[in-house]
Amino acid sequence: MWDDAFPSFLIGLREGLEAGLIVSILVATLVRAGAKSRLPQVWTGVLAAIALAMSFGAVLTFTAASLSATAQEAFGGTLSIIAVAFVTAMVFWMRRSARSLSGEIKEKVTGALAMGSGMLIVTSFLAVGREGLETALFLWTTARAAGESVGPMIGAGVGLVIAAGLCWGLYRRVLKINLTKFFTATGAVLIVIAAGVLGYGLRDLQEGGVLPGKAAFAFDLSQSIDPSAWYTTLVQGVFNLMPAMTWLQVIGYAGYLAIVMTLFVRGVRTVAKPAPAPVAQPAGEQAPVAKDGAAEVASAEEGPAEGETADGDTPETPTSQPESAPEPASAGAGRKRPAWLVPVAVVAVPAVVAGGIVAFGTSKPAGAPTISVSEKECGKGFTAPKPGRQTFQMQNTGDKTSEVYLVDPGTNAVYGEIEGLAPGTTRDLVATIAGGSYAWRCVPTGGTAVTSAAVRVSGGGGAKAVVPVAEQDLAAPLRAYKQYVDHGLATLTDQTQKLSDDLAGDDLDAARTDWLTAHRTYSSLGAAYGTFEDFDKKINGRADGLPGGVHDKDFTGFHRIEYGLWHGASAAELTGPAQQLHDDVVGLRKAFPTQAFDPGDLPLRTHEILENTLQFELTGDTDEGSGTNLATADANLAGTQELLNVLRPLIAKREPQLLASIESDIARMQKLLDDAHHDGTWTPVEKLDATTRQRLNGITGQLLEHLAPVPDLLEIRKSA
Repeated sequence: MWDDAFPSFLIGLREGLEAGLIVSILVATLVRAGAKSRLPQVWTGVLAAIALAMSFGAVLTFTAASLSATAQEAFGGTLSIIAVAFVTAMVFWMRRSARSLSGEIKEKVTGALAMGSGMLIVTSFLAVGREGLETALFLWTTARAAGESVGPMIGAGVGLVIAAGLCWGLYRRVLKINLTKFFTATGAVLIVIAAGVLGYGLRDLQEGGVLPGKAAFAFDLSQSIDPSAWYTTLVQGVFNLMPAMTWLQVIGYAGYLAIVMTLFVRGVRTVAKPAPAPVAQPAGEQAPVAKDGAAEVASAEEGPAEGETADGDTPETPTSQPESAPEPASAGAGRKRPAWLVPVAVVAVPAVVAGGIVAFGTSKPAGAPTISVSEKECGKGFTAPKPGRQTFQMQNTGDKTSEVYLVDPGTNAVYGEIEGLAPGTTRDLVATIAGGSYAWRCVPTGGTAVTSAAVRVSGGGGAKAVVPVAEQDLAAPLRAYKQYVDHGLATLTDQTQKLSDDLAGDDLDAARTDWLTAHRTYSSLGAAYGTFEDFDKKINGRADGLPGGVHDKDFTGFHRIEYGLWHGASAAELTGPAQQLHDDVVGLRKAFPTQAFDPGDLPLRTHEILENTLQFELTGDTDEGSGTNLATADANLAGTQELLNVLRPLIAKREPQLLASIESDIARMQKLLDDAHHDGTWTPVEKLDATTRQRLNGITGQLLEHLAPVPDLLEIRKSA
């Protein structure tokens, strides 16, 4: 929680101090001008600004909650980018304005005094409101990035309390702070934090489909670090750096940090310009002091009192106020009205407006019908909808969680679905309606499917439906793939035995060749990794995360032997690990027929195999010295092709054009991999020229985007 609290603590401290300085200057100016009776007007504007900021936060929260998951990602990402822009502008503005802030505020207050009470309220409202809105937006963004609100809210609260204490100390002249140095130091830290928020926002936009490249990872350390370690949570919470980041995130983070930090540091080093000429002051008030590097007293209050040095060494007692000009008469002074009316009105208006936005902005679309769902009755309230895009309010009135489908009762094609609709809840289901027959099918947990009466719709264009996949539809592909894996394990058993014999015979050259052959065979069985249980870690585990690294006793399998073969180990040193690898493969082959293989994993693995390839092999992360990561990528591609072969009839029946795009991408990726294979040797990933590496990453990312719909297309949908 505390790592999530730090960014919010810093923004609360800094923004709170900015707002507090402004309020201190407003109060000090009115007291010096003998206009203490106007202080309630200042506090009214301040309270109104606070109400506006809190209302803005509520609108953001409830607006996001009413969106779909994809839309929430896009919404949150957009606001993260806006928050970064605001924080960046605030950092640079305060660096420039710290010394002249007092004079500017006093000038505005002097004008407001002459124009009446309303202008003084507006002045304080605008002066504090900007800080409040920036704080609300940044807190909402950091809370969303943290995945919880307790830590960020505590951090912000602590920061605001400390800021209030600092402002009180500055006002009472019991505390001196070099505000120039303070805002410079906190500004530099905020730039680093904002870079992390930018990276997080870019990832949200990728997840929301606004930006491409969500599968193009620059690195993935999720298997190498402990996500629960204190240093992991600290880095994630404070800097928003994740164990896995895409290229766009890395480029955005590094680019923002390099450019903005450079400009900020250059601005700090720039010689300060001469202080501006003092503005006209109300009678009895002295001009503000702008001392280079020491804006603490002048910015916090009204400048040195009589007899006080420019350094502020002689503290001013709060009660010693010089005589001043009488308070200007306010417009409409003769009219009587309750003293509480204006403060209540200006504070209530933002809350009422926010409540209206939340109430009407998150309400169901006009005319959206409410459809009841229960274990006994499905589709109550359903009448023939109009053609076009429609929103249905699905309300579970039963006692069991239910799956809900809008189907064509004749073909069972699915036009829309909601998974896990809990009792007593209501969720939107959006579907495009065209001419045809429609019905609702509800499948309660542990219950029997219930289908509503069908309705007929006339007219309208085409509506896209998904032909449902039942578990028995995947039975034949699963049998075929299990036969492929079983045959592969038999081949692998012979290959690991040969590798062991090479090392027993002290033939390291043959061992290197046979190691690659065996490793490629294993890599081509990618879709079965989820069923191999602990055998996969023994056979193909990595050293990352192990206490002893590559020398750890638990580092076994292909990568352990690879490290030894390409780092000068003797055949005798590797004979034991090679025999252990062979024994583990034999054990896996015996266990595989009895291991559970979820048929729903087949469509899922079509995407996951190459996703891992992009994260590990194409980054060189799994290379232990052989430089053969592209050979492994080639084997992974072969495994993906085999998986697509057994699923081809199901995909072709539902999305023949998608299958054509996938096959085209596979051919292009295969061509790039073949070009890296010459005379039995593979080009190491790090030796690829920049253009080739970029093309390989690009086509892999494009193939992943085309493979992404396959799991949803072939998802097993309940019918009973």
